[in-house]
Amino acid sequence: MSTVAGQGRITPVTGAVLDFKPKRSGLIPRSLTAIAIGIIILILAVIMGNIILEGYGIISWEFLSHPPEQGMEAGGIFPAIFGTVALVILMVIAVVPVGVFTAVYLHEYTRPDSWSTRLIRVAVNNLAGVPSIVFGLFGLGFFIAFVGGGLDSLFYPDEGPVWGQPAIIWAALTLALLTLPVVIVSTEEALRAIPTELKQASYALGGTRLQTIRRIVIPQAAPGILTGSILAVSRGAGEVAPIMFTGAAYYLPYLPSKLNDQFMELGYHIYVMATQSPDIEATKPILYGTVLVLLMLTFALNSVAVIIRSRMRKRRGVY
Repeated sequence: MSTVAGQGRITPVTGAVLDFKPKRSGLIPRSLTAIAIGIIILILAVIMGNIILEGYGIISWEFLSHPPEQGMEAGGIFPAIFGTVALVILMVIAVVPVGVFTAVYLHEYTRPDSWSTRLIRVAVNNLAGVPSIVFGLFGLGFFIAFVGGGLDSLFYPDEGPVWGQPAIIWAALTLALLTLPVVIVSTEEALRAIPTELKQASYALGGTRLQTIRRIVIPQAAPGILTGSILAVSRGAGEVAPIMFTGAAYYLPYLPSKLNDQFMELGYHIYVMATQSPDIEATKPILYGTVLVLLMLTFALNSVAVIIRSRMRKRRGVY
């Protein structure tokens, strides 16, 4: 065995030079990454600490279970909590099947270089970059004026607007369009992570493509699909611009009981109190309390999905 000065030593078998010099090139990127993570955590801690300190004092059972009173300067926010939960559930019901079917079609049924695949991917990418206020205007023009107005003209020609008005169903469908790219991309990533051998084994045993997708692909990709649902909930629960045109109401002391009812929503409730209240100091505690409830509700909805995803991963031995 011979040694080359300044380079290391040569292995007796292959003659390759092994370099034992300590590599310091990765130290600076790791340090910058750690600093960036620390800054992000610090900013998040400051924001959360401010919200908790300002809003914790008003949180009570009455605040969570009663409707607002006296021009929203007193009372509770239960209609807004109920409306937010109902809106998110309807949004998930609408967006997850469409997003999953689109991702399965792109990954399993089309060629990457086909014009239809390229067209769909361009549409998805453009949809992800559209401002949320544009989705609100689209929902107003398409869902309310075109779809709702068409239903009214067909089934309720002699009555007032039944479906051609702002409603929780139109707001949920608008948010579904807003979060659709998130579900498609996360589902496609989950489909790419499935080993090809599993599908080949299914085909070797006589399974059709549809049976393979239904019994192998979808169950294996279920944790990734739930990840997309979590991201959709996180974004949809806090959006205000799309729903202010399509269904959210300034003040409703009752709960929506039908799909064509208007509703109160926590994000819109916060926006109204922060911009339209004649007495900011009187509504400031309620404002911070509502923000805290919105964050807690979003964390709770995400936690339920995370728990379900973790159990599914453990059941399938995927970590």
